[in-house]
Amino acid sequence: MLVSALLMSVGINSCLCVLLFILYSILRKQPHNYEVFLPRRLVAGTSKRRRNKVARYIPSVRWIWKSWRPSEEELMEKSGLDGVVFMRMITFSLKVFLFAGIIGVFVILPVNVFGDQLTQINYADWLWVHFGAIYLVTAFVCCLLYFEFRYIGMKRIEHFHSSKPQPNQFTILVRNVPSSDGATVSDTVDRFFRENHSSTYLSHVVIHRTSKLRSVVDNAKKLYKKVHHKKQADPQRVKKTPMRFFSRKDTPEGHYEKVLEELEHNIRLGQAEVSSPGKEVRAAFVSFKSRYGAAMALHMPQSLNPTYWLTEPAPEPHDVHWPFFSASFMQKWLSKIVIAFACLILTTLFLVPVVLVQGLTNLSALEYFFPFLTLILSMKIVSQIITGYLPSLILQTSLKIVPPIMEFLSSFQGHICHSDIQKSACNKVIWFTIWNVFFATVFSGSAFYKLSVILDPKEILFKLAVAVPAQASFFIAYVVTTGWTDTLTELFRVVPFMVSYVKRSLEPTEEEFEVPPMRYHRDTPRVLFFGLLGITYFFLAPLILPFIFLYFVLAYIIYRNQFINVYEPKYETGGMFWPMIHYTMVFSLVLMHGIAIGLFALKKMELATYLLIPLPVFTLLFNEFCRKRFMPIFTAYPAEVLTKRDREDQNDPRMGEFYDNLVSAYQDPALRPLRFSGSRNDSLTSPLLSSTSSEV
Repeated sequence: MLVSALLMSVGINSCLCVLLFILYSILRKQPHNYEVFLPRRLVAGTSKRRRNKVARYIPSVRWIWKSWRPSEEELMEKSGLDGVVFMRMITFSLKVFLFAGIIGVFVILPVNVFGDQLTQINYADWLWVHFGAIYLVTAFVCCLLYFEFRYIGMKRIEHFHSSKPQPNQFTILVRNVPSSDGATVSDTVDRFFRENHSSTYLSHVVIHRTSKLRSVVDNAKKLYKKVHHKKQADPQRVKKTPMRFFSRKDTPEGHYEKVLEELEHNIRLGQAEVSSPGKEVRAAFVSFKSRYGAAMALHMPQSLNPTYWLTEPAPEPHDVHWPFFSASFMQKWLSKIVIAFACLILTTLFLVPVVLVQGLTNLSALEYFFPFLTLILSMKIVSQIITGYLPSLILQTSLKIVPPIMEFLSSFQGHICHSDIQKSACNKVIWFTIWNVFFATVFSGSAFYKLSVILDPKEILFKLAVAVPAQASFFIAYVVTTGWTDTLTELFRVVPFMVSYVKRSLEPTEEEFEVPPMRYHRDTPRVLFFGLLGITYFFLAPLILPFIFLYFVLAYIIYRNQFINVYEPKYETGGMFWPMIHYTMVFSLVLMHGIAIGLFALKKMELATYLLIPLPVFTLLFNEFCRKRFMPIFTAYPAEVLTKRDREDQNDPRMGEFYDNLVSAYQDPALRPLRFSGSRNDSLTSPLLSSTSSEV
């Protein structure tokens, strides 16, 4: 029954992939869909809105070739180092599962079919084939991980050398500034760094508590943009149809001006209030004249009291997460505890859809609890859909809400930049998926049974050796349904497409739109989880390997297309997602080793069991070696790299202008002067707020 359901799922999804590729090649040619499928090209002006009407409806595969063609250097130019790291994760997986697929399909699969060694011990000698395959694949994966870690580290240095000077390279964040009698925080910071870093210190910006003011400024920006777009879209309509919250005695334009003037006045009063003494946070962004000077201040203790003058790297100015600077130490400490409990509760609640999914794979249980469905369940087509397609679909739908929830929770953990929030959310989603999709599905049963497995660590390996092979059919169907469907959903951008259609149907507008950023915390865990499934099942159920390989082929084509045509980098971490990818792959290898040890122990192969025990130890030692060898490059740039770049900047005539802008680069946007009224400028590109460039 499960095999026929699996074959049905494969057939349905294969036909669906072909049809959707054809449909996508048509939809992306329609001018009204450019904002959904080609926003980057639309903003850059490389997409022509006028096309031959007949050519619009002729399917074409040229977009696949255009996605395949750009080199890695071109991809880095378009999507930054984070985009390159994401694609390297996919190409790494393609190499792994091409190698493992050849061994699994042409060596292990015939042995499994011939010997049926997973259920009978008479053919235990055949398990030595699996033993050799495990060692071979482990060595191959570790070699690839080593070279990839080294390559990404070198790319990180190369990206640092090739990029323009960035404010965060010259700036650090200083916390816990000690209080001084009769001196403001700004005076204390300025005096301290002039005395101790006189040759490299440039300027500083003290952080203020502006969370309430920021919400007012954001609302004012939205109102200004809304009014501006209405006036741009239909000036006559603005004159004839006043808005409801305006008085009918004056013209709408006069009311717009009054509202904006009132907002500007109130915000300036709020700025004066939060800038007054006593309203500062005891923290500041401190900028230096050289990268080396900033690095020295960052890594050197600043005071005899280790609780004062705490330093950490500064993010890019547009990456700063300002709201959490206003939180007190107690609020930050409590928020971490609350977030930990929230993640635990979410993990527990998610067992509900997992139990539901497991119930759908057991027809006898469904017939027992719902006897009135016996006649319907006896139909072959219905039973195949319920056991093969529906469980994965329910699990996939439930997982969609996890990344935004984890991102929301991570935003309250005290991170000072959006990229750190994404990395934290990505890490949470990875382990949430591994636990709730893999382990909770493998140890199908009640929550108390899952808890008993954890509380009895001596039996974990044996229970994994029994439970993991039993769920092979489900996870093969999961790869075919969830994996392939997810990549196609990514290609079609289903939600933005529906939103765009509804907006056009209700009220066509010419509102300004933003090119969307890549959601790494959503897609990276998904790709890594399929890698975990492939590594775990390659010797247990090698039939899964062709489907996983096809998943990564689809992912390679589709994500390259999205990076080139859809997503624009908003924040740059400098490849900091790769260590997370590396550690997850190492965990997948160790998990595979544990299952293999339990399996060989159950088959009474003592020699093979003992010979496998060193393998996870060697893998963990390899991971520790990589951490010691390559992680320092991801933690901080070497001194020789910084000094070389600083010497190059000495001959750059643009550095004077850069230093002038650096003085005000980290000024809180909520404290910058406003230009909502006064000098009228209807240009969409004119800033709503002007920046100051005076040294603090």
